[in-house]
Amino acid sequence: MSCAEAGRIHTGDEVAQDLERTCDVCVVGSGAGGAVLAHALVERGLCVVMLEEGGYHTRREFDMREDHAFPRLYQDLGNRATDDLSLTMLQGRSVGGGTTVNWCVCYRTPPKVLALWRDVHGAEGLSEEALAPHWDWLEQRLHIAEWPIAAANRNNRLLWDGLGALGYERHSLKRNVQRCVNSGYCGMGCPVDAKQGMLVTLIPEAVERGLTVFANARVLRLETRGRRVEAVHAQLLDPETDRPTGRRLTVRARVTALCAGAINSPALLLRSGLDGGGRVGRRTFLHPGIVSAALFEEPVNAWYGAPMSVGSRQFAERGDDRLGYLMETPPVHPMLGAIALGGFGLAHQEAMEQLAHVQAALVITRDGVVEGDEGGTVALREGGRRLSIQYPLRAHHWEALRHAQVELARVQLAAGAREVRSLHARPVVVRRAEDLPLLERAPWEALRVKVFSAHQMGGCAMGGDPARSVVDSRLRYHGLDNLFVADGSVFPTSVGVNPQQSIFGLARWGAQHVAAAVGA
Repeated sequence: MSCAEAGRIHTGDEVAQDLERTCDVCVVGSGAGGAVLAHALVERGLCVVMLEEGGYHTRREFDMREDHAFPRLYQDLGNRATDDLSLTMLQGRSVGGGTTVNWCVCYRTPPKVLALWRDVHGAEGLSEEALAPHWDWLEQRLHIAEWPIAAANRNNRLLWDGLGALGYERHSLKRNVQRCVNSGYCGMGCPVDAKQGMLVTLIPEAVERGLTVFANARVLRLETRGRRVEAVHAQLLDPETDRPTGRRLTVRARVTALCAGAINSPALLLRSGLDGGGRVGRRTFLHPGIVSAALFEEPVNAWYGAPMSVGSRQFAERGDDRLGYLMETPPVHPMLGAIALGGFGLAHQEAMEQLAHVQAALVITRDGVVEGDEGGTVALREGGRRLSIQYPLRAHHWEALRHAQVELARVQLAAGAREVRSLHARPVVVRRAEDLPLLERAPWEALRVKVFSAHQMGGCAMGGDPARSVVDSRLRYHGLDNLFVADGSVFPTSVGVNPQQSIFGLARWGAQHVAAAVGA
């Protein structure tokens, strides 16, 4: 089948009546997985329709204001969290998905992780050798390259200096940017289109070749019959209010590919009555992390410049019974700073008055690798109208976060920090190395300290055994012939590094299997 008309991006308010479309492949989601997959499929001459729940926003609207960006570009207006509110999540929601708002960091999937997925979880075929040509192509097309330390902002430079003072491993991170002006507003949509996310790269290219995108299209359920998906049912949303317009969109495709991310792909399967024998939504991993805030005498102005450009693997491997973690940096814009630094009344006012002098460092922990770590769960509640996300932080998480907090503070003090504060409800303040044991004695418990995630993985784990996985090693849903999942939800564990390039590679590698199901 070839598309009968040229590609186009439609928004919810443009559709005046119920629509029905037919195509070769319906791709649900437009982020790192969906966009790469759709691009690869239209390259093969297939007719592809893409559905995205979020809106279609471009640089013309990216005005570098947090109060505009978070409601428009993030899931749950930027307030997505676990049921008990102990872990908050940033997750993108617009055309381009998370690639429109992430902080640009790119890592290839570590070989050790791929070996774990193969040897322990039975995920065959997703090897370093198989992925390498796809990563090569993506790195060239998306201008993925190391960000020079000379261009690092002061927030990152201080992490670099502290790591160096202690003799810890440190490296510059790779970023997907071209002609970056170092504005520092990656998390609010790039105002100059320097970020090489899907919004400005593969989606426009695919549209030129015939891809049809419906933004503001919330997929409600998959209609199945026997071993096949017969239709994808969506409701259209008003771009201004995000409320249903009353118009429905039905897509009848030869093959359907879910690429809605590690929270929404499992949720859609569950709404469709596809629970994978009880495994859909399980083994959800989040890279739980903490932030350490340091005060410096000289201004840091951590809202300017590439937000994340320095990292350390010093504690990435801590033994089989402990979680390893990466050290990196977050940006410190006023709203994020106000949420993270916390406090009330005068204490909060004083913290915000010092915002320009705050240097922030974070860790992301590699979850899902310690024996017995099954991660969290995604489920439905209130008859499927709302999501339930549970992620119990267990003893091994707290051990890693406590260790990480001490090491972050040690690095920040080595860089010359006047003081370092944890993000506990009652912050622990250290001013010299002798104070570090105070951080170890702090209450490391849910809701006593802020824990964050910007990386969602798992929920539709891939593997060879249908009794232990949701999709097979070709990304096909066990039990259905024409349903595939191609996003971070298929990861059997977390990847332990920023996941966007892993998802890019998986989707481009997986396109061959999706195309084969169409007969291409």
